Amino acid sequence: MNDYILKTESDLELLIETRQKEVRENLINQYIKCRKEKNMTQEDVAEVLGVKRPNITRFENGTYNPTVDMLVKIAEGLGKELEIKLVDKAERKNGE
Repeated sequence: MNDYILKTESDLELLIETRQKEVRENLINQYIKCRKEKNMTQEDVAEVLGVKRPNITRFENGTYNPTVDMLVKIAEGLGKELEIKLVDKAERKNGE
């Protein structure tokens, strides 16, 4: 996978593809952990959400990039809330 570089106003470069992959993998891992803690199968989640199981499988495999609406629906189906926020890079680095 090639990284795309975004030039920001402050002339910083951001490796878009790498960061997107990290965020996606983190989210998927959180979701799978929640699903397993609730002893739910992919089929169970699909049924609760009203979608087909292959959509859940593709999400877990990282081959489906869900919309924010779908992420909210997934979180609700697991009894969770989705929280998305922008944080200063310094905060994120210190919090890791």
